[in-house]
Amino acid sequence: MRFVTYDAGSGPRAGFLRDGERVVDVGESLRGLIAAGPLSEPADGEELALSDVRLLPPIPNPDKLICIGLNYHAHAEEAGVDAPETPTFFAKFRNALAPAGSEVKLPEASQKVDYEAEVAFIVGRRAKDVSEANALDHIAGYTLLNDLSARDLQFSTPQWMPGKVFDGSAPCGPALVTPDEAGAPDSIAIELKLNGEVMQSATTADLIHSIPVLLAHLSTLMTLEPGDIVSTGTPSGVGSVREPRVWVKAGDEIEISSPSLGTLRTTLI
Repeated sequence: MRFVTYDAGSGPRAGFLRDGERVVDVGESLRGLIAAGPLSEPADGEELALSDVRLLPPIPNPDKLICIGLNYHAHAEEAGVDAPETPTFFAKFRNALAPAGSEVKLPEASQKVDYEAEVAFIVGRRAKDVSEANALDHIAGYTLLNDLSARDLQFSTPQWMPGKVFDGSAPCGPALVTPDEAGAPDSIAIELKLNGEVMQSATTADLIHSIPVLLAHLSTLMTLEPGDIVSTGTPSGVGSVREPRVWVKAGDEIEISSPSLGTLRTTLI
C-alpha cells in the first residue's frame, strides 16, 4: 500500500494511492492516521486524479527527522574511514523537507553542495527501549529521501549539522510505502541519477547498521513517535569523494528511484 500527503487546494490531506493514478482521501493527517493504528486500504472515500493534486512530503510535520551518517560499507570505504561500531546520527528540521518534484534553492552560504540518495523509514508505533527482534513491528513504512549536504559548511565545525539544515535540504517522497510492498528491509534498492547519469546504485544489504538495529538503538536514546522519519544513510558514489569532485549547481536535476519505493525528482535552482 502507498499513502501520500496531498493538497488539492484546501490544505494538506492524507491520501491512499490507488492504481498509481488516483488519490483516495483518508483524513486530515497521515501522521495522525499512523498513530491511530495500523494502516489499511480504505473501502471508499472521495477520489481525485493524482494529476489534479500537489504532493507534499509524506509526513510534512514529523516530530523528529533523524539522519544516519556513514552507514554503507562501500561509502565508509570510499571516504577512507572505518565502519562505525555505533550508529552516527544527526538531525534535520521541518524546514528541510521538500516534496517530490519540487525546486530547491541552493544555499548562498555554500559552494559545495552534494547529493545523497537514502532509504528512510517512518515510525508507526511509539518506540522506547525496543529490542532488535521487535523493531520492525514499529515501522509504518518506507520512503525515499535526498540528504542534500553543503560539505563546506558540514565540515566547518566538529558537528555536521551546519551543512545539513538549509531550507529544502531533505526532499522526501513521493509516498509512504508499507512494509509488505516495500520488500525486505535488507534488500531495498536505490539509484541516483544526476542529469541522467547514474551516480549511486546500491541496496540496503550493504548497510553497516541494519534498519532493525537503527530503530532499536535510537529507541534506547529517545522515544520515537509515530510519524518520525529516520533516513538510513547513503551508499557510495557521493560527489565529494569523486575525482574530480562533483558539486551540484543551479539547473541540475536529481532523480532517486527504487523499484519498490518509486521516484523522487528534485530540480536545483
